[in-house]
Amino acid sequence: MPHYPPRDPPPPLLPAEHLTVPRPDGGDALAATWYPASGPARGAVLLLHPWLHWGKSYFFRGERIEALRAAGYHALTLDFAGFGGSGPPHGLHDRDAAAGLAQLRSLAAGLPLHVWGVSSGGFWAHLVLSRTDFVAGAMFEDVSPHLLEWSWRVLPRWRPGYLFLRSIFPRTYRFLDLRRHAPLLRVAAAAYVSGSEDPGVLPVDTRGLAERAGAVHRIIPGARHLAAIKIAGETVIGLALETFAAAER
Repeated sequence: MPHYPPRDPPPPLLPAEHLTVPRPDGGDALAATWYPASGPARGAVLLLHPWLHWGKSYFFRGERIEALRAAGYHALTLDFAGFGGSGPPHGLHDRDAAAGLAQLRSLAAGLPLHVWGVSSGGFWAHLVLSRTDFVAGAMFEDVSPHLLEWSWRVLPRWRPGYLFLRSIFPRTYRFLDLRRHAPLLRVAAAAYVSGSEDPGVLPVDTRGLAERAGAVHRIIPGARHLAAIKIAGETVIGLALETFAAAER
């Protein structure tokens, strides 16, 4: 992935504060940005970006941060290792998500905490939320049940390599299957959304994860990967806010 240097938030997202998030496993620190709620805070949300070179700058668009702040939530965005201002990768990226949650817990002590993960951000969040008990709600956009299954569909020329990886790392392949983690999510409420025309995340995948997690789901007609927020932003954002509110009851 080409490196995309960190960017300052645009004026509509100010005030914002850049932070450094330590990793307890000894890896290099991660870059994050803190967006305080517009008024009295009712909770805080960790936003985890998809596998795009923009890293946490991805959330400059889509109006997720604006909606969260207006609803009374602090927001924390995080650059996964290898993106933006974060150091190089050190192990799997669920460790990054865990470090971000620890930072959110410190910043918003006493408030309900939530996670909003998009694509790979939501994928790695599953691995953490199946072993973490202090997060209230979770919102997942365009999340595949398995990264190699997504790659098999979207990048078919590399299928021999995917078969090779599956054969030599069978335990890792099973560990990365979210169908094993979704039933173990330790959140009070969760929701999934994806597009009907997404070639990598099929509607049956989204429904299956939601059923295993005991969560609600929405399929956005006509949307491809990462396009649900563009086609039906009010629906996606509304579902997230409803889910977080339900988790706080």
